[in-house]
Amino acid sequence: MGSPWGKIWQSEVMSEGIPDSVRTRGLFKRFGQQVAVAGVDLVVPRGSFAGLVGPNGAGKTTTLSMITGLLRPDGGITEIDGVNVWRDPVLVKSRIGVLPEGLRLFERLSGRELLSYNGQLRGIPRQEVERRSEELIKVMDLAESADKLVVDYSTGMRKKIGLAAALLHNPVVLFLDEPFEGVDPVSANTLVEVLQRYTASGSTVVFSSHVMDLVERLCDWVSVMNRGQIVAQGPLQEVRGGRSLNQAFLDLVGVRGGGEEEGLTWLGSTPA
Repeated sequence: MGSPWGKIWQSEVMSEGIPDSVRTRGLFKRFGQQVAVAGVDLVVPRGSFAGLVGPNGAGKTTTLSMITGLLRPDGGITEIDGVNVWRDPVLVKSRIGVLPEGLRLFERLSGRELLSYNGQLRGIPRQEVERRSEELIKVMDLAESADKLVVDYSTGMRKKIGLAAALLHNPVVLFLDEPFEGVDPVSANTLVEVLQRYTASGSTVVFSSHVMDLVERLCDWVSVMNRGQIVAQGPLQEVRGGRSLNQAFLDLVGVRGGGEEEGLTWLGSTPA
């Protein structure tokens, strides 16, 4: 069940004209008979570090795919910095960076070659690509691995070079889908430092996750999804409402109790 204050806060954001980087209205997507996203009204203020959280199957990845122009919606409107994603997709994609879940990279290129290739695709002058690539490689702590093939990279290294590629053209909004999944603590810390530096400059990060502790530590804005809809969104402290984010999340999406249910009486029993 949705939180009433979540809708109130959203209406206040709209009425006060607070600048936003991302806005969707009535975003909808169906796969056959299954409704994956059921009318999402998402707002992300400009310059925020925003978390999109929800249980598995809530529609987070589908929503991000539609917002970034990777998946065409069946209905609704999506805007990035006031530009309609599907009316002017080329302009929008020049302004965003994307690190998708299940990241696929050109594995027979080295990390440095991958950045060079991405820069050329973006139309960035070769000298500028080289300068930015070297800076990103250094910041991502990939200097010793820059000339190794991506196929030999660990999960953490892949996430770091993928983030470097997403940042290379200096986007105004960065979308990340489960960016820390499978990443070791050292690599995760590097990613966090880069992202915090990025948002400190006035740019916007939107990332999906189901790890509440991570979202609570990083984000200043949170949107909670459940069953294809936004059930609450606003500043982190407002969403928490004096609770931990994890508890607020459980209260919002509803939790099926497991301790008193019948069944599984055999589990953990001692064999006769």
